[in-house]
Amino acid sequence: MRRALLILLVTACLGALAPSALAAGGRFDVIGGSPAQQATVRAAINASSFDWSVLPRTVTIHIGAVGDSYSTYGDVFIDASLLNSGRWAWGVVQHELGHQVDFFLLDDVKRATMLSLLGGKDWCYSVQGLKHSDYGCERFASELAWAYWPSADNSMRPTNPGDEAGFMPPAQFRATLASLLGEPSLASAPTGAKAFAPKTAKRR
Repeated sequence: MRRALLILLVTACLGALAPSALAAGGRFDVIGGSPAQQATVRAAINASSFDWSVLPRTVTIHIGAVGDSYSTYGDVFIDASLLNSGRWAWGVVQHELGHQVDFFLLDDVKRATMLSLLGGKDWCYSVQGLKHSDYGCERFASELAWAYWPSADNSMRPTNPGDEAGFMPPAQFRATLASLLGEPSLASAPTGAKAFAPKTAKRR
């Protein structure tokens, strides 16, 4: 009993001191924000059933006053005030990590396949000025967030078939993504891309 308690204590201390979080199979560095905000990010990662270990490298998650949350290749930027809403923010965190799946694991052929299935007018901001939902990469990220955490609390939850995460049933999306993903190829990653989370009401 004493040994078990000691193991739990050491594990907790190491978890508190470690700058990196090994959550749901992935590697993430969470930088900035309060301990509660960092805990919200890690809870969001763990809530998803997606196997984040398919990402070939550590993703750095930055917490700060960034306004609209967004992603670039290898980095996620989450607005700190959004994280204060707790569970409501989980869907946004998962959406942004969905962009990392796109950046690292999809090539142009896979993106074209997903665009044909999800709809949209452009994959990811090569055409400027379209609505958020007109970009395939945004639909993809929202679908991934919803398909792997289909909870009523998910802010990506579709309310009608026209919503970003409403174009494919979760099971179909998971099956399609599983058939598309092969070995990660960094050579095909759009390193200059910048993608954004959809607008969501910030709960206080």
